[in-house]
Amino acid sequence: MNFFDLQINGYGGIDFNQDDLDAEGLHTACIKLREDGVASILATVITETTESMSTRLSNLVALRDQDPVAAELIKGFHIEGPFISPEKGYVGAHPADAVRPADVDTMQRLLDAGNGLTRIVTLAPEQDSGLAVTRMLAEQGITVSAGHCNPSRDQLEAALDAGLSMFTHLGNGCLMEMHRHDNIIQRALSFADRLWTCFIADGTHIPFFVLRNYLRVTGLDRAIVVTDAIAPAGLGPGRYTVSRWDLLIGDDMVARAPDGSHFVGSAVTMAQTHRNLVDHVGLSEAEAIQLTSTNPRRALGNTIRA
Repeated sequence: MNFFDLQINGYGGIDFNQDDLDAEGLHTACIKLREDGVASILATVITETTESMSTRLSNLVALRDQDPVAAELIKGFHIEGPFISPEKGYVGAHPADAVRPADVDTMQRLLDAGNGLTRIVTLAPEQDSGLAVTRMLAEQGITVSAGHCNPSRDQLEAALDAGLSMFTHLGNGCLMEMHRHDNIIQRALSFADRLWTCFIADGTHIPFFVLRNYLRVTGLDRAIVVTDAIAPAGLGPGRYTVSRWDLLIGDDMVARAPDGSHFVGSAVTMAQTHRNLVDHVGLSEAEAIQLTSTNPRRALGNTIRA
């Protein structure tokens, strides 16, 4: 296979957000990803203090430069946070104490740490005053994705006009119970013709029948499947410690918070999501490849080498 996963937080027991990530660990994760059919990824760094995020990005740059396998596999970075909603439910598994409003200076510091390799930034449009960061990123050719957010429809439309072009794992990073009509999922779907919409296709983050409904609205030409994989991905069920979390991963390969209140990423593989799309969503093999390989490359356009 030739999968391209736009959201990989870790893999094969290796956490890309650990402060002591070393060359051996990164190489191990990349080899495991290759073995599981993944040809390309965006290594994802999530919300923490600006100093921690910058250090982690700089370390990934240095380690990637040292390893031909990592350099070939890691096409760039996906920075998810810290400019997301601090509200319970919308903040998801991100540490709420590190969430902050968007500002250009902090964003530039993170981009500098990424050394020109940042391809996607996930933020909450309502956290970006005047949409200054959205415009800044769009002007630099970086994909701006809404996620872990609850903007009004007017705020979302304004962000689209300013350069927003993607939505991160729609159907997740939001409250379990919301207004039955006017909610962030419906608002995003109302702009499906202007967004690349990403989904986690493990059957738990989004039930398969719901994913079928979403895909009818977005169409296959603008839909992307990601795993949102964390370190235990590729290892199977079990108990794991990842960052601030002690996790139990069951047979469904979903990582849950200890109290069961929300998900903490996924441990599913891209190969399994591909099979899910065919076996449970009803797509053809070619359509499944479109969502897991072709569309991610199309979404990033000329910012990466295939």
